[in-house]
Amino acid sequence: MVRLQTDPIDPAALLAAFCRERTDVGAVVSVTGLCRAATDGQAVETLALDAWPGFTERVMGELETETRARFDLIDVVAVHRWGEVRVGEAIVFVAAAAVHRRDAFLAADFLMDQLKTRAPLWKREDGPDGRRWIEPRVSDHADAARWETRP
Repeated sequence: MVRLQTDPIDPAALLAAFCRERTDVGAVVSVTGLCRAATDGQAVETLALDAWPGFTERVMGELETETRARFDLIDVVAVHRWGEVRVGEAIVFVAAAAVHRRDAFLAADFLMDQLKTRAPLWKREDGPDGRRWIEPRVSDHADAARWETRP
C-alpha cells in the first residue's frame, strides 16, 4: 500500500495498524523520515514538498511492486507527505513485514532509497536565510545504485 497525503503522518498509529493481528510475520522493520531543523548548517523552518498527484502515486506504486518482487515479503507500506512539513514532523513512513528479519530490513532500506531518488517529489527548505531547493545528494544516488549489484 502506498499513499501520498497532505495531513500529518502518525508513524506510531501506522505501525500499530500495520502490525495488528499479524500472526504470519516474524519481523517488521519501519523507517520514519523526519524534517530536520538544519541542513548543512543552515536553519530550516519548514519543508515544502510538491508532488504531481496521480503520477507521484503511480510511481510510488511501481516502487512498491518492485520491492515486493525483489524481497520475500508479507506486506509493505509507504506513506509520504506533500505540502508544508514543519520541523520534527514525519515526511515519510515505510514499513516492511516478512517471515524473517533480513528481508524486512533489506526491503525497508531498498524502498527508502528508491523513494528518495525516483519518486517525483520536489523539496524546498524554507528558513531565515531564504528558500533552497533540495536535490538528492550524491550519497543518495550511491545508496540507490548499490541495489543494482545486490539482491
